[in-house]
Amino acid sequence: MRTSSDRILTTHVGSLPRPTDLHAMGLARRNGEKIDEPAYEARVRRAVTDIVRKQAEIGIDIVSDGEMSKPSFITYINERLSGFEIDPADRNQSPWAGSREVRAFPDYYKPQLANVHTRHTHYLCTGPVKYRGAQRLAADLENLKAAVAATNAVEAFVPATSVCSIEDWNRNAYYKADEDYLVALAEAMSEEYRAIVDAGFVLQVDEPRLVTYYVTHPDQSLEQCRQWIATRVEAINHALRGIPKDRVRFHTCYGINFGPRLHDLEVKHILDILGRLNAGAFSFEAANPRHEHEWTSWREAKLPDDVIMIPGMITQSNVMVEHPESVAQRLMRWIDAFGRERVIAGTDCGFASFAGNDEIHESIVWAKFEALVQGTRLASAQMRASV
Repeated sequence: MRTSSDRILTTHVGSLPRPTDLHAMGLARRNGEKIDEPAYEARVRRAVTDIVRKQAEIGIDIVSDGEMSKPSFITYINERLSGFEIDPADRNQSPWAGSREVRAFPDYYKPQLANVHTRHTHYLCTGPVKYRGAQRLAADLENLKAAVAATNAVEAFVPATSVCSIEDWNRNAYYKADEDYLVALAEAMSEEYRAIVDAGFVLQVDEPRLVTYYVTHPDQSLEQCRQWIATRVEAINHALRGIPKDRVRFHTCYGINFGPRLHDLEVKHILDILGRLNAGAFSFEAANPRHEHEWTSWREAKLPDDVIMIPGMITQSNVMVEHPESVAQRLMRWIDAFGRERVIAGTDCGFASFAGNDEIHESIVWAKFEALVQGTRLASAQMRASV
């Protein structure tokens, strides 16, 4: 994994707005409509080439394919795992219904409970979980490799969903215990994780559920949530076994975009558990008002000296474009706390984690990215001037 040296590197979380025509083709494909598969594959390749080039032109150093081929950061896995069938149960209720947030602000959240997530198909585990996505994954990796080769990008990463997000999205009706289901998912996902690293890319494990479990389960105490998180960290490590941690970055975030977020789990309560992850870098929210202060918690967590911080310097939680000087000021705190070699400027979350759910208009997304790059350059200049 590349690290910052004479300047601070920039990256993001992975998902980016998909082209309208590609989204329409992908939606038709997922709905079982007959489409021109070669034309679809060609459009994906072109979209990856375009999105990687745009990232590099703006000045993003560590790029992704924007998840152009994926319907979302999680539901893509339904094409890559066997042992599942469509869940016949009615799961149209928002995952946030009944959460600590909704209980605190019911009038605010009432019109939002028809969440975009509920429009996606959920699956039920009815047999042994096996990985069957090698061909689709290989196509994604080849597309990204070709696109990166045509740019001056420093490095590329590939997001892959986590076992506990799958556990939540696809109910278990086959394994006798939750732990058995988690192990099976870990065994399957380890194939995807290893293939990404073997192809020469940095693996990013996407796992928002670790920190959103607390807000969506108001019946659980903090200690009960900590125990639940610890079990899932073990499962993630099982999936990562044998992969060098310096090829792995771990991303977590809080899911809700436009909301009060008064009940987000504070990272100080779980940093001791997160520190057990076999990851060489952590990507997390640090730009929005609920989490910007938490740089002190990360500083005091006593993580290993080789762990890289990828704090968010711009947020998906509002449409306001951050000022580059604000980005630089935020970033300098992290540089002062961890040293320039251990800091990469990132984003709070993805900007289109579900294709078509572009809560922030594409034009604003790229304006935010430009602010990220400009602010990081300001911080790098300040860093060099202080030496």
